[in-house]
Amino acid sequence: MEDNAKIYGLCLYRLKYQIELAIRRADGCGQKQLILECYNTSEIDDIVDILEIYDLQECSQAELEAKLEELAYTVSILTRQSLFFDYTEQGHLGLFIDLDRATARSFQLSKAA
Repeated sequence: MEDNAKIYGLCLYRLKYQIELAIRRADGCGQKQLILECYNTSEIDDIVDILEIYDLQECSQAELEAKLEELAYTVSILTRQSLFFDYTEQGHLGLFIDLDRATARSFQLSKAA
């Protein structure tokens, strides 16, 4: 699957390293969800460019969220960790790890208020 998986602008090698660091950081601190990457934007066009998601049919929030859920699922399978996209308290998109889950299932993208 690794050869055929489309992970856009995410680097699998970098993510595996970030996951290792996150697991070490979380050890003993009780945190179950940590941010791996923050993209410092919530603008659809910026996110499309940063993650190289150029195959969106239309540049809408719903279409982007569906693509991000698909991407998170794919990368979760490849890394054997539960990863998801969400917005930070500052309103920026980020990629998070959920240390409570062993593998990916379904992911909900929720806009932080």
